[in-house]
Amino acid sequence: MSLTALPPAPARTPASPAPRDRFVDLLRVFGMVLVVVQHWTMPVLALAGGRLTTGNALAGVPLITWISQVMPLVFFAGGAANAMSLRSASSPGLWAARRLRRLAWPVVPLAAVWVPLPYVLEGLGLPSQPVEVAARTVGQLLWFLAVYLVAVVSTPWLVRARASRVLPLLAAGAVLTDVVRFSGVEAAGYLNVVFVWLAVHQVGFRYAEGRLAWLSGARAAGLAVAGFGMVAALVVAGPYPASMIGMPGMVSNMAPPSACLLPLFAGQLGLAMLLRPALVSLARRPRVEAALAVLAPRMMTLYLWHMTALVTVAGVAMFGFGLVTPAVGSFSWWSRVPLWLAALVIVLLALTGLFARFEEPPGPASAGRVVAAAVLIGGALTTLTATGFAPGVAPVAAVLALAAGLRLTSGSGAVGHLSPRSASSRIS
Repeated sequence: MSLTALPPAPARTPASPAPRDRFVDLLRVFGMVLVVVQHWTMPVLALAGGRLTTGNALAGVPLITWISQVMPLVFFAGGAANAMSLRSASSPGLWAARRLRRLAWPVVPLAAVWVPLPYVLEGLGLPSQPVEVAARTVGQLLWFLAVYLVAVVSTPWLVRARASRVLPLLAAGAVLTDVVRFSGVEAAGYLNVVFVWLAVHQVGFRYAEGRLAWLSGARAAGLAVAGFGMVAALVVAGPYPASMIGMPGMVSNMAPPSACLLPLFAGQLGLAMLLRPALVSLARRPRVEAALAVLAPRMMTLYLWHMTALVTVAGVAMFGFGLVTPAVGSFSWWSRVPLWLAALVIVLLALTGLFARFEEPPGPASAGRVVAAAVLIGGALTTLTATGFAPGVAPVAAVLALAAGLRLTSGSGAVGHLSPRSASSRIS
């Protein structure tokens, strides 16, 4: 099935851009900022004999991750934003192509820096093992883009599907996948990359359609209590761990995602909708509105480069000053946290200043090649997630596939030069 097989969209005049939803914008920005802060505060680093060992500062406080693991809310907000923007698009094919380019284009400078960087660092005399750890860690972030690509490409069909049928099917698929996974077929768990995240994304469509207006006050509070209560029950019953982020040597609720993330999302959604009036009021304040205007267009850059900032600051601290992470929770650890975060913010702001321009991809997008481009870009992102930018053939091949996919979305037959009417007939 391809985008060219989509049924013709109803005749309509060129739509205006979708109005901004402050609640959705705030969830997206808050979610990404919390992801960055969580990643920055997790590492417990030590260097001995040229080998880097890593730990997780959140290992002893798993309940924090029930709030700090906000990827379910990020996918929900993404679903709402995608549905709103698709509604105002001239054609689904053109929309998908543009979304695909906006998703993949910011990866280009990251790859341009990180494919040669491990060789440069090793040439400067840094031990190969810490360099490889850093290169793999930076690449692991791309899992989000690979999964979000699936959500974007499927949006034109899923917004037309009946949510009353799709959501139960996706949720049932997630539960059945866990049954198979925990029966001993671990690889089957990766099917939940589709079932779990598309289910959450689909709920975002319902918000965009105004079908969650009933979820406020006592109903929202009830959903929050029920959602978090079900998470607690699943953790007690097993085999789900209490942590909603991956921990070494433990079953992971994130890689692959487990069905436990669905009640976690329900709890987070209930809490978010309960706070929605206050959040919307907060977002109307001039300073908050200005902050959203600055951050929202740069979210992809902040996400992609925040681990590079971490690697930079950690590398200077460890190899330049011989510092290691003090005992988590100690006075020394807490006293260093503000300085640590301040240094990371400074480096990330510098990187954002250099690379934020890649948030806007050059040239118009072509709808006729979206599926092939999605396969190439998705394959590239998945490969880089698995291998990172560690020295080898795979990252180079992935970057070439990424470039080929981006080229396919900006060919000579660009829909961007067509009128909305002709564009619609072109992809019908």
